[in-house]
Amino acid sequence: MMEFPDLGKHCSEKTCKQLDFLPLKCDACKQDFCKDHFACAAHRCPFAFKKDVHVPVCPLCNVPIPVKKGEIPDVVVGNHMDTDCKFQPGRSKKKIFTYRCSKEGCKKKEMLQVACDQCRGNFCIQHRHPLDHSCTRKPPHQQSWVRRDSQPRLGWLEHTVT
Repeated sequence: MMEFPDLGKHCSEKTCKQLDFLPLKCDACKQDFCKDHFACAAHRCPFAFKKDVHVPVCPLCNVPIPVKKGEIPDVVVGNHMDTDCKFQPGRSKKKIFTYRCSKEGCKKKEMLQVACDQCRGNFCIQHRHPLDHSCTRKPPHQQSWVRRDSQPRLGWLEHTVT
């Protein structure tokens, strides 16, 4: 039987030196290894730090934070959270209930503007009808608002033109 001295390579691990016909090359140190010593941890690769790159992600906005060599990732992420983070719950709190009721003595606020067609005031749901906020201005065609006597409990309004 003939030997093929150029076929295959020996494992670069000092304790192994096994002849492997399908050797694997380490991406970091560029040496050939057998299947048992291919992983960086298995052959204690001195250049493993080149492949072991972790990019921290901001826990608030889920954006990857670039970290330069020599910087501490926790400090960089903390700095991002203090200055550049898009999610800043303590800083910019958007108010939802911004429309305050114009009725004297009422402090309620609404999410949407509820304007009176007659006096153009902004009111809460409870004071939105002209009789509920003592509306003083009448529209140009002299309308008046009268409560129905048939259902006083429900407070239905009836529109009459004079």
